[in-house]
Amino acid sequence: MQIKVKYSPQVQEALAQGKPLVALESTIITHGMPWPTNLESALAVEEIVREEGAVPATIAILGGELRAGLTQAELETLAKTPDAVKVSRRDLPWLVAKGLNGGTTVAATMIIAALAGIRVFATGGIGGVHRGWQESLDISADLTELAATDVAVVCAGVKSILDIPATLEYLETLGVPVLTYRSAEFPAFFSSKSGCLSPMVADNPQEIAAMLQAKWGLGLKGGAIIANPIPPEKDMDPQVIKVAIAQALAEARDKDVRGKLVTPFLLARVLDLTDGSSLAANMALVHNNARLAAQISGAMAKQTLLDKVE
Repeated sequence: MQIKVKYSPQVQEALAQGKPLVALESTIITHGMPWPTNLESALAVEEIVREEGAVPATIAILGGELRAGLTQAELETLAKTPDAVKVSRRDLPWLVAKGLNGGTTVAATMIIAALAGIRVFATGGIGGVHRGWQESLDISADLTELAATDVAVVCAGVKSILDIPATLEYLETLGVPVLTYRSAEFPAFFSSKSGCLSPMVADNPQEIAAMLQAKWGLGLKGGAIIANPIPPEKDMDPQVIKVAIAQALAEARDKDVRGKLVTPFLLARVLDLTDGSSLAANMALVHNNARLAAQISGAMAKQTLLDKVE
């Protein structure tokens, strides 16, 4: 049985006409932000993609169907579904078979976007190697998906709650290109400062598009990380974030929080411990990433059109 993606009319039209498309994840709606901020943010991100001349394709699973593109009513339903499943690669078959609703993580979004023919994806931050991985072996499936699936992920770097140096080392081992936009330092989600140098730096969306087309033109499988630092006006003090994360991690250990529950627990506690300022930062960086992703997708579509003419 071949499982197919169900497209919204706008996404289907964009694919047929070669218009630029940007995939958007849905765990930020189901597990990343509270109601009604989650819906407001989802609608705002889609509008930013449109403003930049691209078509948004929010990825999710509704009633067991793989979806690329949601109506406003469907976005609202997902935002109000308290029991929506957080879906990564391993969960996809179960949700399809059971006809369930789910918000897709970076890994699952990449899989469905690739099936739908979408090459550029905007999110907040990617998963990675968790702190204390030596004991838990807790490494996000996002990283291995980046090595296997041909979708570029525009993000604000690795989530601050993770072991960023270890994540970058693991990505190097997997052969995943890591490129930072207009900064020599790899960003740390809420903060533009991680203390880690970026392997590559690009000054404009056209350079990024050219790198992606060269990668796939060489037959190199897998995606790439386009790290886009948080806007300066929302850049949080790294020390404030460090203290909040340390307390959140201690609480997670005390409560024995494990597996896929770790990230939402830590982000929720950091939100509380920063008096909500981390939520404003999260929204700003997601919007910033959506804008850059649309510009990259536009540059790729333009180059594809020129190649056909030649």
